[in-house]
Amino acid sequence: MADDALIVATGIHKRYGRKRVLTGVDLVVPQGEVMALLGANGAGKSTLMRLICGLAKPDRGEVRLGGVSTRKAGHEMRRYIGLVAHSPLLYDNLSAWENLMFFASLYDIQQPEPRVEAVLHAVDLWPRRHDAVRTYSRGMTQRLAIGRAILHDPPVLLLDEPDTGLDPASAETLARLIRSLGASNRAILLTTHNLERALAWADSVSLLVDGKIVERAPTSTLTTDGLRRWLVETGSVG
Repeated sequence: MADDALIVATGIHKRYGRKRVLTGVDLVVPQGEVMALLGANGAGKSTLMRLICGLAKPDRGEVRLGGVSTRKAGHEMRRYIGLVAHSPLLYDNLSAWENLMFFASLYDIQQPEPRVEAVLHAVDLWPRRHDAVRTYSRGMTQRLAIGRAILHDPPVLLLDEPDTGLDPASAETLARLIRSLGASNRAILLTTHNLERALAWADSVSLLVDGKIVERAPTSTLTTDGLRRWLVETGSVG
């Protein structure tokens, strides 16, 4: 186990009814690393994300964030995590400023205005800060969702298919944002079905097959064609 690992999952098992979703996942994401988690539809990627962020509990195994077990940490551990899931978790009738001010109050951020301003600049939404979220494009909404997730400056950031439905320009803006967020004090775990983006955005790739991590490699050693062959050989296309 890496001494600087912010995310450590050990022997994670999870089933829903008779369906076994995760069957012994071991995963380590060091501080300062962006990791892409790949796998076919239904492989358990979203389930693993939910377990890491504490929205569900494993049947067996342990998740540790910053060395602390999520089983023992309780509700306070939520402050350690930023999550962007399939739903942006924003209020459409509120502006970007109003949304982030509301979430700042939930996190008890003192003097929230400077922090909200800094986040809106970071996600390139400052010029549209007073517009209702319902008027935003898909890419802008996704950037604001990431702004919500990083508002309290969590060391762990989980991005579950953040690029779904984005046009190329919005995806490139998101890529720059992810690269800027992957600083030395943060660990980022993301999922995507786009292999080119996985290689461009992440420092490493882990492959989830049949409920286990079967391969892990730095992206510097992979090509898109090589990664595609990797997926085909393990039956992970889909």
